Amino acid sequence: MNFQLRSENTLRYLLLPLVIFISFFYNINTVPLFDLDEGAFSEATREMLERGDFISPYLNGEPRYDKPILIYWLQAASVKLLGLNELALRLPSALFSTLWVMLIYAFVQRVRDSGSAAVAALLTASALQVSIIAKAAIADAALNFFISAALFAIFLFYRSAEKKYIYWTFAAAALGFLTKGPVALLIPLAVSLMFFALKGKFTLWLRAVLNPAALLLFVLLAAPWYVAQYLKEGQAFIDGFFLKHNLARYQSTFERHGGDFFYYIPVLLIGLLPYSSVFMKLFTRAASIVKDDLQLFLLIWFLFVVVFFSFSQTKLPHYIVYGYPAVFILMSFYIGALRSRFLTLLPPLALFAALLALPILVTHYAPLSNDAYTRAALQNAGDYFSPAYIVFFALSLLLTLYLMFERRYAITQKLLLSGVVTVLGVTLFIVPLAGQILQQPIKEAALLAKRADYTVVMWGLNTPSFSVYSERITPRRDPRPGDVVLTKSPRLAELKHYEVLYEKNGIALVRVLH
Repeated sequence: MNFQLRSENTLRYLLLPLVIFISFFYNINTVPLFDLDEGAFSEATREMLERGDFISPYLNGEPRYDKPILIYWLQAASVKLLGLNELALRLPSALFSTLWVMLIYAFVQRVRDSGSAAVAALLTASALQVSIIAKAAIADAALNFFISAALFAIFLFYRSAEKKYIYWTFAAAALGFLTKGPVALLIPLAVSLMFFALKGKFTLWLRAVLNPAALLLFVLLAAPWYVAQYLKEGQAFIDGFFLKHNLARYQSTFERHGGDFFYYIPVLLIGLLPYSSVFMKLFTRAASIVKDDLQLFLLIWFLFVVVFFSFSQTKLPHYIVYGYPAVFILMSFYIGALRSRFLTLLPPLALFAALLALPILVTHYAPLSNDAYTRAALQNAGDYFSPAYIVFFALSLLLTLYLMFERRYAITQKLLLSGVVTVLGVTLFIVPLAGQILQQPIKEAALLAKRADYTVVMWGLNTPSFSVYSERITPRRDPRPGDVVLTKSPRLAELKHYEVLYEKNGIALVRVLH
């Protein structure tokens, strides 16, 4: 490393576990499930348990071919153990995120040193986007772990030529294939091919890829469920999963999740907060990076993910996280090279200033939205910002300003402190606030429907978390007389006669009279 920390043991044994707890576990049981993704995964898991079918995921009574089976198995096991609640549904993601951080630590300690390992792990655990993904009831936390495990094993094979690392690579890729499909195999294959080819070791790569025992291991781990699902669902599974949700998703825009080629530049700068300045520093060290085998491997990994998903017609912010381990490890090597306290701490300063101003911005701009539902959802949003919120981010802003001028502590220590403050603020205030405004009305309406034993129709919105909380499939169709309907408040004008059973933040549960 390029700097000395006062106590590496403090980072490893005190600060890192604390950050992991705050970032990945704290509050995961109190914030409602977010739609669409968390609600969809969770409802598919609930229906799996209800139907007793552990081969074919279903959502709202229809086959769900979006993702493979592993995440549903993990969530189902957690629900069986802890009950149907937010903690159980999110726990697999939090645990895999913890394993992911520990894997990064172990790898960097092996190939570099323990100081860099501690910093790389802390950067990962306390980055803004990672903190949000890590506690989400979706497949990506597990996928991040498996992709990282595969690529770390590939590099260790490059260094040692030991065959055991080939088997570890294929085992991790197979489990990733069971988690989210072909992307778990594509990224390790493409990155390793480019790296080995550049290093003049294409033949070694080819022998590893065609290793019969490794290929058999992959098939034994990944194939049984795919075969069972095909035998059960037939060609519809092939068309739905491989052709639609993988190939067609890459070639065309799904669910309006599009963007231009440079979509991931702002995603990176925001997602890496408060460490965006360290990321920018890497651009000045390109010459050093390409001369070192490890750093070149990490650079190829990161760049492949960015470029590959930049060409994809469907773009979602979390796709870029598959390349984050590489960039966090590179950042841990060069964080000690930062010299300007002002430029280094400018990103967290801007973040805290924006969050401090958020109540004013929401109150002022929400009524100006062209979307009637957005206006309805945010019309009372200002009431959700507590005095504690204002005090926390005001103090965070003042602390960052102080650190910009303070000279006793190293810039690295200051930046890591800003990371701790960031995940604390996100966990204590930002995620719960979003949940209260956007998702709590869905949960409250669902619990009301469950208590009253209503059969509800969903009209004009897609919020599968409602089915999770009501513990009943919710058909999506136009309302009929006598139906109890969940819809957006602005759509009530389209109904002639109805009785309001519940209404809050743009969400309405009504009974259609005639």
